[in-house]
Amino acid sequence: MRTIGIIGGGQLGRMLAMAAARLNFRTIILEPQVDCPAAQVANGQIVAAYDDEAALRELADACDVITYEFENVPVGAAELLARTRPVCPPAKALQVSQDRVTEKQFLNGCGIETARFHAIDSQEQLEQALADFSGQGVLKTRRLGYDGKGQRVFKSGADDPAGAYAALGSVPLILESFVPFEREMSIIAARGNDGTIACYDPAENIHRQGILHTSTVPASVNEATTEVARRAATAILAALGYVGVIGVEFFVLADGKLVCNEIAPRVHNSGHWTEAACAVSQFEQHIRAITGLPLSDGARHSDCVMRNLIGDDIDDVPSWLAKPNTLVHLYGKTEARPGRKMGHVTWLK
Repeated sequence: MRTIGIIGGGQLGRMLAMAAARLNFRTIILEPQVDCPAAQVANGQIVAAYDDEAALRELADACDVITYEFENVPVGAAELLARTRPVCPPAKALQVSQDRVTEKQFLNGCGIETARFHAIDSQEQLEQALADFSGQGVLKTRRLGYDGKGQRVFKSGADDPAGAYAALGSVPLILESFVPFEREMSIIAARGNDGTIACYDPAENIHRQGILHTSTVPASVNEATTEVARRAATAILAALGYVGVIGVEFFVLADGKLVCNEIAPRVHNSGHWTEAACAVSQFEQHIRAITGLPLSDGARHSDCVMRNLIGDDIDDVPSWLAKPNTLVHLYGKTEARPGRKMGHVTWLK
């Protein structure tokens, strides 16, 4: 096995391509944006839409295994590729994660608790669901939402829901109940094609305006809570027949109980800390998994904090470079926009 195809050309694809190169693999990116961050470090790029069948066949012909860097890859594209090449993670992982209702039903079927929820397909259903949740909850698009986009929060019965269904596009929605959490955490786990599973230590996450701000390791949770997270990740990986790295996000309640928020069938922003604090990062772990190489055990050698550089935060890079025990990773993006992830820094504690 020599060449890896990566669908998606953003920063996650970029870091996967860099990890692949260290292990002597070639990478080809499928991405419609010319000179995308991933293509700047890969061996080649096919400039085409993610559902372009001719381009998908070209990718399959050129590669030995195919992966993806984001969960909104068309399921049909993954299924087409899987007819001739291994696709890791499998198309089933995309199908589950792309719809928030399907995802929660899947998690509940694995014995993993989530927030209560209602599927919403009309303004009338929204108003009925809000009544069930005492006027409170988070309304989200079922598909294609990320980094806080496609959401509306109802904090009390005084919040008027009139027009909310139409305001979010009159598309299938989900209303989730509030979870009285004390903190948020995530765990990064991997499964090899031989069924071997390895988990990294959980990270404690802080979000600002719906976008991850920092991930701190170790998280402020006890070993019992950590073990519950490991077991949940293991159950998810096994149920999906998964190969590769996955991110699983949780709310942590006051008693240490976990409520799963969502899964991400790919390398994950809250796992970037592994690049600085582990011998084998989540990106190399993913490459190892999909190419049949042995997995690392995920052990970390240092405590750390990872912080995203968002928008104009890129102007602070010189000061970050002057700090000791700090890794700076920039994504090759030329235009800084509000809310755009430009890079990240990780400092060892």
